[in-house]
Amino acid sequence: MMRDTRQSRRVHAIATATVAALVTLAVPGCAGGGHGEAGAAPSPLSAASDSGAATAAPASSPPAPTPSYPLSTAPRVIPAVREHVPARGPGWKPATGARVVIAPADRTALTDEARLLAGELGLGFTESAAPGPGDVQLALDATPSGKPESYALTVQGGRVKISGPDEAGVFYGTRTLKQEVRTAGSAPEGTVRDAPDRPQRGLNLDIARKNFTPDWIEARLREMGDLKLNQLGLHFSDDQAFRIQSDTHPEIVSDPHLTKAEVRRITALAASLHITVVPEIDSPGHLGAVLRAHPSLQLHDVQGRAVKGAVDISNPASAKLVDELLREYLPLFPGGAWHLGADEYQALVVRDPQASFPQLAAAARQRYGSAARVQDLATGWLNDRAAVVRPSGKALKAWNDGFFAGGVVAAAPDLQAEYWTGKENGARPPLAYLQAGRKVVNLNDEYLYYVLGQPNQFTYPTGRRIYEQWTPLVLRGTTAVPARYGPQILGARLAVWCDLSGAQTQAQVADGIRTPLAALSQKVWDPRAPQLPWTAFKALADKLS
Repeated sequence: MMRDTRQSRRVHAIATATVAALVTLAVPGCAGGGHGEAGAAPSPLSAASDSGAATAAPASSPPAPTPSYPLSTAPRVIPAVREHVPARGPGWKPATGARVVIAPADRTALTDEARLLAGELGLGFTESAAPGPGDVQLALDATPSGKPESYALTVQGGRVKISGPDEAGVFYGTRTLKQEVRTAGSAPEGTVRDAPDRPQRGLNLDIARKNFTPDWIEARLREMGDLKLNQLGLHFSDDQAFRIQSDTHPEIVSDPHLTKAEVRRITALAASLHITVVPEIDSPGHLGAVLRAHPSLQLHDVQGRAVKGAVDISNPASAKLVDELLREYLPLFPGGAWHLGADEYQALVVRDPQASFPQLAAAARQRYGSAARVQDLATGWLNDRAAVVRPSGKALKAWNDGFFAGGVVAAAPDLQAEYWTGKENGARPPLAYLQAGRKVVNLNDEYLYYVLGQPNQFTYPTGRRIYEQWTPLVLRGTTAVPARYGPQILGARLAVWCDLSGAQTQAQVADGIRTPLAALSQKVWDPRAPQLPWTAFKALADKLS
C-alpha cells in the first residue's frame, strides 16, 4: 500500500512538470521575454507553485485573421472588356449611403453620366473632390492622352474610379459597371482598361417603309447605349413614305410620322447616350413619296414610262426641292454625320442608260463634256448634294452602289462608302474602294441585313453567325479583305429594312435583332476571336436583356 502511494506521487509530479513545460513552450514570450515589446505586461503564465501545481491566468484573444481573397477574374459583360488586371480584394457592390461622385471641375461634362448611373444603381449623387467609402468616382483625365472613347475602371479599397480622356469613354465605363452589378451583383477587384476597335458602331433603321413609334426608337437607343454602340442610322424617306414633319414641303409627309418635337426628343436622348443619329434622305432614287406630290419631277424613259422612285436629275427643279429638304433638316439633326443615299438609281440599272434616257445623257455631255455619261450626271448629283451638307461639318456618307468607276466625274474623296452589296450592275468588290483610298463602313448584306419578310433570298441574320464568323474585314460575302486595309474600315451597323413591313411587329423586330446587335457590338469593339463560346455569350445576352 505504501509503495502504491509513493508511485502515485511520483507520477503526479512528473505529470505536473510536463504540463508546465508544455505551456511555457507553447506561448511566445513566456520565457526570457526577449521577443516582447518594451514595457509589455508580464506573461500571464507563472511558474509552478511550491506544491508543484501549475496555474494559468486567462489568455487574451488572438487578433482576427485578415480575410483572404482569391485573385479576381475579368467581369462578364457585352462587349467583353479588352484588358483586366486582376487583384485580391472584396470587390465593390452598391451599398446604402454610397454615392456617384464627380469633381466640381467635371460638372458640365459628367453630370448626365453620373445622374444616370446613380439612378440605375440606386446610389446618391454629389459633387466632391474626395470620394468616400463605397463611392463611385467619375473623372475626366487631367491630361487626356488615351484613345477616344477609352476608359479605365479601378475597383480598390471598397471604391470605384472610372476615368477616361472624353465623356464617351467615362460613359462606357459606367456601362461596364452597370453590367457587372447586373450579372454578378458586384464589380471585381482590379483594373479594367478598355477601348473600342472601330469608331463607328451601330444600328440602321428603316422608318420609311414601316412606322416605328418614338418610344420604340428610344428603347433601342437605351439598348444600344448599354452595348457601347454609337450610331443610329435613320432612313426616313423612301418610295413608300416620308416619315418626318416638314415645314418647307408638308405635302410630301406621310401619316403616321414623327413630329419635329419627337425627333428632338430622340436626338437629345441619343446625345446623352453618346449616340449620333445619322439621317438619310435618299436621292436621286427611293423618292417615290416625294414624287407622288411632285409628279413633274418623275424620271421617264425613252418610251415615256415613269421610273419608280427616281427623280429626273436633268431637271433643275429636282435638285432645288431636295436641297430645300436638306437645308430644312440639317439643324434638326445636330449629330456629326449625314447620309446622302445615292443607291439603286434606276436609270443606271438598265443595259444602256444612254439609249434609255437620252435626256440624262444630253445633260451629262452638256455639263461635263462629250465623253460624259449618265453615271457622271449621277455622280455630279451626289457631289452637289454633298456640297449642300458639307458646310455643317458633318461626315458624309453614301451607299457603295452610288460610286462609279471609269467616269469623267469622281465622287468627292471625303464621302464614306457604306458597303452593303456587290450584286449591282458593274459591281465592284470592296478592294476597289479600299485601294482607291476610300473610307468604308461595313453593312455586309450577307451578315448584317435584317430584311422584314426575307424577300429576294435575304434571311434573317443570327447572332451566332456574326459572333463566330464575321469581322469588320468581311465586307462582302464571307471573305475578309487583307488586314492592312483595316484602318480604312471605320466600323459597321446592323441594318433593319422593312421591305415587307407587315411581316413583323415592332416587338418582333426588337426581339429578332437583340442577339445580332449584341454580337455586332462584341465584334466592332474587339474583332479578335471571343473568349466565351456562343452558348455562354447567348446566356449572358439573355441575362442582360
